[in-house]
Amino acid sequence: MPKLIAENVTKEYPTRGEPLLVLGGVSFALEQGQTAAILGPSGSGKSTLLSILGTLERPSGGRVLLDGIDPFGLDERALAAFRNRRIGFVFQDHYLLPQCSVLENVLVPAVAAGPLPPETLARARMLLERVGLDGRLDHRPAELSGGERQRAALARALLSAPDLLLADEPTGNLDRSTAERIGQLLLDLQAQEPRMVIVVTHSPRLAALMQRQFELDRGQLAEKK
Repeated sequence: MPKLIAENVTKEYPTRGEPLLVLGGVSFALEQGQTAAILGPSGSGKSTLLSILGTLERPSGGRVLLDGIDPFGLDERALAAFRNRRIGFVFQDHYLLPQCSVLENVLVPAVAAGPLPPETLARARMLLERVGLDGRLDHRPAELSGGERQRAALARALLSAPDLLLADEPTGNLDRSTAERIGQLLLDLQAQEPRMVIVVTHSPRLAALMQRQFELDRGQLAEKK
């Protein structure tokens, strides 16, 4: 069963003076099917940690293992393929391509990986149906509401059936009612296809929906009991 392990992960950035330490030895593990929220003040390193877990940024020290694989030991081409196949991302900004339809946006990760198999197209349509956008396949992002755009981004993140879904403030740009619907949709999709989910959020309401809650402050991660 896939498992995520972070072992003593550190991250620092060079400055004119002393290096700026953002993560000071973060360790935790997540099992398949578990959901977790990471809370903390602005500037505490939440997004940095998520970028490292998603292999978008390399740690200064420590290691990350996903299903027993250290992705940072792979060459760049293999790392990109690993990320595309095993990890899904949802951000505060949906990053949908404005010139593409909803269906085309959801298919972007698969198109980047090569020829498009019929089953991938079928999965994209199925995911859009699950998030309630089956009547919007040919619409452009500008024709969607904020909640609909985020639902499309969620479907896109799930296209490859990733082991790990990372969401960085996925409801940050939404009104309270829409944010609650997106949070519940995330859990509904999780119930249908169990995977590991990590959500970075400032919202206690969204965090409370997750099975585990962590607090990141001053570079240290602690699980809330």
